[in-house]
Amino acid sequence: MSQTTDTNIISSINAVEGFDPVPYAVDYTDLTTGETRKRLPVMIQMAWFRLKYPEGKISVEVSPGHDCFVARARVYPNYKDPAESYLAEATASRGRCQDKPSVSPREWAQTAAVGIALRNAGFGLQFALAGEDFSSSAPDEFAMELTADMPDEFAMELTADMPVETPEQPAAAKSETPPPPPKKELTFEEKLEAAMKQPCPISKYAGKTLGELVALDPKALVWITKKFDSASEIGAAAKLICNYALEATA
Repeated sequence: MSQTTDTNIISSINAVEGFDPVPYAVDYTDLTTGETRKRLPVMIQMAWFRLKYPEGKISVEVSPGHDCFVARARVYPNYKDPAESYLAEATASRGRCQDKPSVSPREWAQTAAVGIALRNAGFGLQFALAGEDFSSSAPDEFAMELTADMPDEFAMELTADMPVETPEQPAAAKSETPPPPPKKELTFEEKLEAAMKQPCPISKYAGKTLGELVALDPKALVWITKKFDSASEIGAAAKLICNYALEATA
């Protein structure tokens, strides 16, 4: 069997009619060897997965380690599948990068684990690199210039409301009523899941979600971030998706 035939067979894995991941692959140059290889960004892997499995689920668990976060990602064809009935899984650990203090090691570990799990499930096997991320400079997720027009508020660190104790308050004066429990903080995966399911506000793509827009027209997703205020639900969702794409290449 020829190498071309082998490549064609691999390319047919997880094939989705009307979707070709090749145009979304970007070049990555190894700074050590100078070798240039094709890389499929994690965001495109996720969009591909959503097209293949509309009711699929990506589960991510993160735990703190020694000077790092360890993430485990599992890929399921259906959100109703039992915990152990996953297509593939992967783990990744990331610590804080001194050269990029704004990059969250927790979300970096999540991104790496999700990308590798999707690669293990067959999303991107035809590329030299899929599901990989790099601490050095790498092409952006959408293979176009996003950073020039994107404000810093794309780094959306959403935290639960926690009760604040005033230092000057005497212990005896404190109310005996216990403070309300803190609101449950959504995981990054849950926030991203909700953002990807937001309906697209562009009439041309009526009936489509922002997640589908990633594969159909990523420039339109960037346009939404500019036209909709970040305080709006749709604007915040679009910016979260773009921010995820940028952090995946950090």
